[in-house]
Amino acid sequence: MKRRDFLKTTLATGAFVGLAPSMKGWIPSHNWDKYDFGSGPVVKDRLYQGPFPQYEPENFFGGEVIQYTTPGKQLINCFGMGMTSYIAGDLGAPNIPGKSVEQAIDELFAFPLATKVYIRPNWRHIQKRAGKLEFDDYWKITMEKAEKYGKRVGFRIMVNNPDIMEDALPEFVLKKVPMHKLKGEWKGNPNEVRYQKVQTMPKFDDPTFLAYFEEMQAMLAEQYNGSPLIEYMDTNMYGFWGEGHSWPYDDHPFASDLDGEKTFLKIYEMQNKYWDKVPLLTNTQPDFSRVGNSSVLDKTVRDGNWLRTDTIFIENEQIEALSNRPAWIAAAVECGMSNGREETMDYDNAGIPRNEAVISHVKDVGANYFSLWNWHDINADNLHRYYGKYPDGLNDLASSLGFRIRPSWIWESGDSAGNTNLIFGMVNDGIACVPGVLRLTLFTDDGKVNISGCLDAGYPMTRGVRQAMMTVPAGIDVNSGQLKLKAEIEVKGVRYPVPFAIAQKLNPDGSLTIKRNIRG
Repeated sequence: MKRRDFLKTTLATGAFVGLAPSMKGWIPSHNWDKYDFGSGPVVKDRLYQGPFPQYEPENFFGGEVIQYTTPGKQLINCFGMGMTSYIAGDLGAPNIPGKSVEQAIDELFAFPLATKVYIRPNWRHIQKRAGKLEFDDYWKITMEKAEKYGKRVGFRIMVNNPDIMEDALPEFVLKKVPMHKLKGEWKGNPNEVRYQKVQTMPKFDDPTFLAYFEEMQAMLAEQYNGSPLIEYMDTNMYGFWGEGHSWPYDDHPFASDLDGEKTFLKIYEMQNKYWDKVPLLTNTQPDFSRVGNSSVLDKTVRDGNWLRTDTIFIENEQIEALSNRPAWIAAAVECGMSNGREETMDYDNAGIPRNEAVISHVKDVGANYFSLWNWHDINADNLHRYYGKYPDGLNDLASSLGFRIRPSWIWESGDSAGNTNLIFGMVNDGIACVPGVLRLTLFTDDGKVNISGCLDAGYPMTRGVRQAMMTVPAGIDVNSGQLKLKAEIEVKGVRYPVPFAIAQKLNPDGSLTIKRNIRG
């Protein structure tokens, strides 16, 4: 059956809904809202999350509000979210007259709204010969600065890059792997490399390519899987920049579409195997090149990995996926910004700069990450120039991007067994749900209390209150000022601290002291 005929049939009957992933092969387009991706990450130590009836004849749980918090607007450097300063994009290390590479990178790290950074090197920039990684200086400088500034790194290794004359692949790979010349023409400004270059793709299903690719992933993961320097890794998919397409060319290097799909499911599985402590982000690119993007994307979500897009003004399918993704899945939006020079500004008929429209649409899809990126002109001066003219939009996004967690209500109640319970009404003032599992811990500095448990995956969401209860050991006065509450996010078995986004005072370790602040 042809794919187009299959799509018509399944859309008419709804037959594709609920099929097991292994039976689907190619995944037809579908609405993401209410689509069955499974129940998400496993929740260990699940806290009781209601109901909490107030009066008999049901059990008495409700109790009395003893403490509240209100939203804070502070910039939060937290795993799973952040404004992201681009250190190196498609053209490699920043090349700024009068500045060394180290100085240019340091200034990008220092941009005040950036809590994360991103780097996108070509494969040849991290490996020169088989069996050994040899990083270009800008990679090494980025990792050194990440440690200095406490800002984690997101990255992708590019296997193909249409914007440079040399091939993205190392020479030792080029010597052994057949290359396929794409059919067609990419028309545009003849002064730009992408329109001058003969565009080729490696035979991705060649056994030598797959062996070299897996070796590279294994060596890279040995150094960085679970490293405190790493935030996430973009999956390397088919085609230009590894983003899943070779538009506008209408062919690919595989014998059939099915071979392409099988190959990229295999390449995805390689990456997921080695990066078992680091989230993988897969582009939501529609399958223009017919290489299995829909299957890889489906697998990404079912494995608890995350999503990204390379612009915000894009196909309906990408907006659907980003804005209706499961609650526990993060989304990164990459979209180039104006450098603030008047000749590069683009205004609509309301006089609103395009950058401000980008920011509002990033909020519309509930993103976790946003790119501070000036396309092929990466330079901290450009970020400062635009921010100096239009600070409000970026400041507003920085104070709402991702998830911003707080215990809005804290109730105290007793039960028939003589226990004291604290019920936390958890709220999320951000635009994205929690991309994993939120763990709460109630503790005292002397170790007499150390109670910990988790909310359901994705909670608290961006509307409503998620209540969760902890029972305090006998003899502990909940109003003594000794009890403290802290939060962590668990992703792929790794825990990361989550500071509460509140206006009230926090302890130096980011925890909140439990202490009545409302009259009884």
